[in-house]
Amino acid sequence: MGDPQFFKYPVLSLSQHVFTVTNPYASKAAQDASLQSLKNAISEHKMAPLYKHLAHPASGILNSPGEGSAQQPPRLRRGSSAASPMIATKKPAAKVDLPWDEKHYDELIAENKKELEAIQKEETDAEEKAGDSEIQAARAKRAEFYARVCDKDAALDSFEKLFDKTGILGTKIDIVFAIIRIGMFFGDKILVKKNVARANSLVESGGDWDRRNRLKAYQGLHLITVRSYNLAAPLLLDSLSTFTSYELCSYSNLIVYALLTGTVSLKRVDFKTKVVDAPEIKAVVGSSDDRLAALTGAASAGPGAGDEEMKDAGDTSSTPAPAAVNLTTLAQGGSIDIEEGNEVVDFKPLANLVSSLYNGDYKGFFTALSRVEQEFLSQDRYMAEHKAWYVREMRLRAYQQLLQSYRVVDMQNMARDFGVTVDFLDSDLKGFIAADRISCTVDRVHGVIETNRPDDKNKQYNDVVKQGDQLITKLQKYGQAVRLRGSERA
Repeated sequence: MGDPQFFKYPVLSLSQHVFTVTNPYASKAAQDASLQSLKNAISEHKMAPLYKHLAHPASGILNSPGEGSAQQPPRLRRGSSAASPMIATKKPAAKVDLPWDEKHYDELIAENKKELEAIQKEETDAEEKAGDSEIQAARAKRAEFYARVCDKDAALDSFEKLFDKTGILGTKIDIVFAIIRIGMFFGDKILVKKNVARANSLVESGGDWDRRNRLKAYQGLHLITVRSYNLAAPLLLDSLSTFTSYELCSYSNLIVYALLTGTVSLKRVDFKTKVVDAPEIKAVVGSSDDRLAALTGAASAGPGAGDEEMKDAGDTSSTPAPAAVNLTTLAQGGSIDIEEGNEVVDFKPLANLVSSLYNGDYKGFFTALSRVEQEFLSQDRYMAEHKAWYVREMRLRAYQQLLQSYRVVDMQNMARDFGVTVDFLDSDLKGFIAADRISCTVDRVHGVIETNRPDDKNKQYNDVVKQGDQLITKLQKYGQAVRLRGSERA
């Protein structure tokens, strides 16, 4: 089906930079670095639409009301930041130093017009002197240009027109992937959902192996944004050994997403086989021996996992690289950092989270969970909005894991095991018990927690009664509606 196309733009890391500069939980150094990266990208790629979207005094999502420049007096602005899914909070903790410069914007617009005129000339010449392939190539340049400068509406329109004129299935899938990334860049979940389903339909109609594997990463990342971690985990974990979608996220980010989704959603047996014992994950968060086993190929998982040659992450071949992580670096000195460009990812909190949960070190688990919230959940644009839910679900998972092994548990001992007070434990368990998430009762008089092991037959009986009541109610409403329509006819 040919090599993948349209994978260069938009640059999704820029949307993470936008999130970081408005994130009150990000460090000052991280915010400054992200702001500089944004400024450099806007100037280098002539991104006039993105500059306007971010910094315009009337409609920009970053500048506070009334900010402007000497050339542009302050004006009232709409409350766009309240509705923008690109930024971390409706009220950024500090002013973002991206002032509006009308002169600079006019220069960017002029550069954009010049480039568009050249593309239009190429398309006109192709229509007059060349064939369909040359015309499509010119149209593809236009679509990629709009994706590069982050003009959302124009890019979507151009890609849709290109899709309609394209007959090659592989190219159609690549176009839909580009549309998905545009939606992800601007945080448009509805657009992403629609086109993930569209890509899945195209792939099922005859997509090649590489695009099928790419789709898993796209689906997994989308499912994270809509909090379907139980569906995202198998896709992301399966992508670890065949990952090539570097236009979507880095390999280190994929590991983080796979670990976090798998830890919160998989049952203990699957958690053991797919996360704790997975060679790709052990190579990053395992012990020194585990990382050495992954380096020497002693551990193997899936196609290509045991290959000795690790392809470079920048390889543009359509054949997936077995893994993008530098195992040699991981095997040295017990460090579990991965360097991606200028970014160094420390996986130690994640390693502690996985090991402490599996081994029942609940005090260490709560400590690791706190660090994961601060260093990963709060810093990532896809997971930040779900961090409170994630932390709550992980606490629930730890409580369930401990309580299912005992009939009666002393509250003092349990609180000591988790490193919390009895009052906190009592308050935390109340919510889960009321929501029927934990089958137990708290006896504060005797200071114990008694677990209730529900009988499967009783549960099935209660489910039948509950669902039967719902069905009877619906049938009664349907019968009333039918009688009303019959009386109207009479």
